[in-house]
Formats: sequence, C-alpha cells, structure tokens
Amino acid sequence: MVEPYTGGCACGAIRYEVVGEPIAMLDCRCRQCQRESGTGHASHLTFKDAAVAVTGEASLWRMRGDGGTLKERAFCRDCGCPTHMTFPDTPQFFVVRAASLDAPGRYQPQFTTWASAGHAWDPVNPALAAFETMPPAP
Repeated sequence: MVEPYTGGCACGAIRYEVVGEPIAMLDCRCRQCQRESGTGHASHLTFKDAAVAVTGEASLWRMRGDGGTLKERAFCRDCGCPTHMTFPDTPQFFVVRAASLDAPGRYQPQFTTWASAGHAWDPVNPALAAFETMPPAP
C-alpha cells in the first residue's frame, strides 16, 4: 500500500490527505507562483485521479494561469499559507505545495516549468529538465 501524502497549513486549520502517487513533481517559475510563494518559484506535486480528503475551510483565489488554465489556489484564512490548487475545468487533477507536506523530503523535483519567467537570483537546477512555458500534458 502506498503511504498517503499528508499536509496542511502552518496553523493546522487546513489538512489534506492524498492517496496515490504524483504524476509530476515540479518547480514552477511563472509570475503567479512567484507572487504567491514570495520567492522565485513554487514547488508542486501534481496528482491525477487520486483519492483526496481536505478538512478545514480554505479561502480560494480563482484565476487564469499564464497559459490560460483556470485555477483555484487554496490558502488558509487564518495563517495565509497556500496548501493546494485545483482546476475547475479538469477536476481530476489535485496539486499540493511541497512546503505544505508533513514530510517535505518526499518532494523530489523532476523538472522546471516557466523557466522563461525565472530570475538570475533563483537559478534553475541544471540537473532538471527545464521547459520555457508548460510541457505537453501527460
């Protein structure tokens, strides 16, 4: 049996559990991820068709990604920490923020997206494949 991925916000008001393995682990350098993370990129684990349970009341920020995808970014109303992201047009995908994991060491980045939006002060790991925007859909 696969060990679930669990995590949540800093204050514990939001918790999640994902049963399944991520289809991708990536660093995104798009401008929206930079703003949300407060640094040069955000690190994500993307799950497809996984069993997901979320407890707590998240605030949602609905927006269009740089590539046009409709996203809902979830964050805690109390501590402000971003925890996960969903896609209204493709509900089979669920994305968690690597820093929100209870065991962040499980995050092993595979590639970088939106490398074209990156900054010299946050260099791309040269061991990772880097896509100028988004790679083709899995």
